[in-house]
Amino acid sequence: MTRTRTAINLTSILLAGAAQAAEPLTVQAASLSTAAAARVAQAALADCKKAGYVVAVAVVDRSGVPLALLRDNLAGPHTPQTATSKAWTAVSFRNSTSSLIDLSGPGKPSSGLRHVPGVVALGGGLTISARGVLLGAVGVSGAPGGHLDDACGSAGIKAIQGDLELE
Repeated sequence: MTRTRTAINLTSILLAGAAQAAEPLTVQAASLSTAAAARVAQAALADCKKAGYVVAVAVVDRSGVPLALLRDNLAGPHTPQTATSKAWTAVSFRNSTSSLIDLSGPGKPSSGLRHVPGVVALGGGLTISARGVLLGAVGVSGAPGGHLDDACGSAGIKAIQGDLELE
């Protein structure tokens, strides 16, 4: 009886190993380059500056790790962290932070999102995608309203979108 159990256990282990071997052990994923992130940040900052807003702009890769951060000299001390958190939130939930405002409001099924550490459910965080693939996100903080942060972030994305689609 013991030999039978041992044989069954060994067979189970071998079959499980064979099933795992069929799946790839590595993955490849496209992500923004530092150069692309810098272009997005510069264009977003310039757009806000032209409109008279003093902001910080952060761009993160597809994993939410910061690639670029620019802060207007006069932007508030909270703006770099808020911009980074907005970008992280957008890429984490694969959605703009403006859309998360309604989705995570009081009494909504997703209201708990607002309690996740680092989540910022304010306008200004936008995903960056090309050909249906999430590449990163931009976050803007400091304009007098989330919709204005969104507009600056959109200008930043627009600065590279054509080049992304051609790659």
